[in-house]
Amino acid sequence: MRKGRVILADKHPNVLGGIRRLLEAEVESVLMVSDEISLMHALEHHNPDVVIADLSLPVSTKTNIAWQLKEKFPQIKVVILSNYGDKSVVDDVLASGVEGFVLKQRAVIDLIPAIRSVRQGLKYISPDEFETVDPEAR
Repeated sequence: MRKGRVILADKHPNVLGGIRRLLEAEVESVLMVSDEISLMHALEHHNPDVVIADLSLPVSTKTNIAWQLKEKFPQIKVVILSNYGDKSVVDDVLASGVEGFVLKQRAVIDLIPAIRSVRQGLKYISPDEFETVDPEAR
């Protein structure tokens, strides 16, 4: 049974490697990229089920990567990784139309459930110990 394909985008090689190891048992393949150009190229030439992208991935436009991904590839499920979970950040990311938001510090706990959720058509938001995220959005 096909477990799915993931494209993972983060500018930090150690993050890419760690998350890839985490995902290997869950998905069929993980393609890793470290910049916007490589990510867009990978999306045009591969058919991922899910894209996991670092919110701080440098982009060439004024919008963040979440907005770019949903504008250019609305059919692809997107999970955003971020070091910041303040309400304004989460609200902006969710307004872009992405399906998931995972705090990097919770990636080991939340990333697999996030992938499973978004593949089933559900939203996933990392629980935040400070409860800055609207609980009804979960």
